[in-house]
Amino acid sequence: MALIAVLPGDGIGPEVTAEAVRVLDALDLDLTFAHAPAGGAAYLAAAHPLPPETLALAQRADAVLFGAVGAPEYDGLERELRPEQAILGLRKRLKLFANLRPVRLFPGLEDASALKPDIARAIDLLIVRELTGDIYFGEHSRGRTPDGLRYGRDVMQYDEAEIARIARIAFAAAAGRRGQLLSVDKANVLETSAVWREVVNEVRRDFPGVQLTHMYVDNAAMQLVRDPGQFDVIVCGNLFGDILSDQASMCAGSIGMLPSAALDEDGKGLFEPIHGSAPDIAGQGKANPCAAILSAAMLLRHSLRLPEPADRIEAAVAAAIAGGARTADLGGTCSTQAMGDAVLAAL
Repeated sequence: MALIAVLPGDGIGPEVTAEAVRVLDALDLDLTFAHAPAGGAAYLAAAHPLPPETLALAQRADAVLFGAVGAPEYDGLERELRPEQAILGLRKRLKLFANLRPVRLFPGLEDASALKPDIARAIDLLIVRELTGDIYFGEHSRGRTPDGLRYGRDVMQYDEAEIARIARIAFAAAAGRRGQLLSVDKANVLETSAVWREVVNEVRRDFPGVQLTHMYVDNAAMQLVRDPGQFDVIVCGNLFGDILSDQASMCAGSIGMLPSAALDEDGKGLFEPIHGSAPDIAGQGKANPCAAILSAAMLLRHSLRLPEPADRIEAAVAAAIAGGARTADLGGTCSTQAMGDAVLAAL
């Protein structure tokens, strides 16, 4: 029996997570689900976005299924009390350093992509994003110059061990796919990126069967919309990975279709859709649950080592899409639950 910690969070998080749990439950895999608040919901309940009880559940669980956090009403809170600290805290405390974000266009969604159908049809890539370093976890400060002007300061930093371990994850992923790895950086400007490139080149020696190329992040962003089919696996730091994966989501039709996994060195992970809490549509049954459902498939594959039922879920989502099921973000009229029903029917 495996224990799954379900942290629905805020906004549309509870709605899409509920559909993912329905799909997992339908597989009859002897899973136990335990729910706990996180983000704004946890702040309202326990005056902290990541209460000790929620963290303890996540630590003892075999995997974590996460919804989304955040809402405008929490914007005035101190930084350490804002909903986003829940996910940042979980990444840090669970040592989740490797973020896997698969991006592919499901047949039938060509018209939903921001790209021309013949270009969008070729999208099938994996973004491997380092998750616990970079500017998000560097020093942050604010102050005033001697002239009295306000300034902000955020430190971007990686050491070679942090770079090497995410590079190894990316090389291994590429070796299991089409054998092509692109490393994204800004080595012509940033010293952090210069070290990144040096270390990635060193790790390359252990993966002779993988073809490695490098690209500056601005060029990578342009190439993602010009010819996304050229990419197999992309590895990048936290900041660049955050931006490029969101860009890639629109190339694939909708941010509501993209799952993600955040893994530690042993494969235990937190699985979540890459979209946000979308408070403007929360509670209206309009949210696309496919990213959450596909995140559940990644949970089975990576943390529970159950590839067959993971394949079944992914095939069911593809079949539901091919059968015409669409939520509003895909140009359709299905409610969140109706989309989940379509996936369950295909399953």
